[in-house]
Amino acid sequence: MTASSRATVSWNPEGLLGHSPALQQARHQLQEVAPTDLTILLLGETGTGKGVAARALRQCSNRPHQPFVHLDCSSLPPSLIDSELFGHEKGAFTGASLQRKGRIEQAQSGNLFLDEIGELPLEAQARLLRLLQDRLIERVGGTGPLHLDVRVIAATHRDLAQAVKDGTFRQDLYYRLHVFPIHLPALRDRQEDIPLLAEHFLRQ
Repeated sequence: MTASSRATVSWNPEGLLGHSPALQQARHQLQEVAPTDLTILLLGETGTGKGVAARALRQCSNRPHQPFVHLDCSSLPPSLIDSELFGHEKGAFTGASLQRKGRIEQAQSGNLFLDEIGELPLEAQARLLRLLQDRLIERVGGTGPLHLDVRVIAATHRDLAQAVKDGTFRQDLYYRLHVFPIHLPALRDRQEDIPLLAEHFLRQ
């Protein structure tokens, strides 16, 4: 399947069903950007389908059969973020008995979905910025950078612009992520879709 034909695939995955103008706009944006390698920022409240949208982007991307690695940035304590994202070398810290590839490296040639990216600590944000700018990472305890080809899809329910003002999110990272923002509307903003959704789930 070519990139252009993938872009015309019907986008009706569960969670993104509906005919409301707000949802149609989001689906159109997803279709438009899916075949590119642009970094994407999915915005919306919890439960609006950001995970569904990320997987739909993967299916219609230029990398549909490559890895899709999902990391919920809010699920890990700050002490584990660097090792989980970037990996570590043997002996990098107490208990590191083997070399370990991080989630970014596991996503090589594919898609990395960073859910709740607004929860990343500032130090990890600086290291992630290097990936977006230069396509380089360094494992914890590493002696040199690794070049990676990874398409980044980020998501958050937070107001990142406000987080920048509050000093909890890096402005330079925000600009790197904000290349193609897509807002997924809450159900209360597309109430005309409720009958269609109800019928769909009743059929299931």
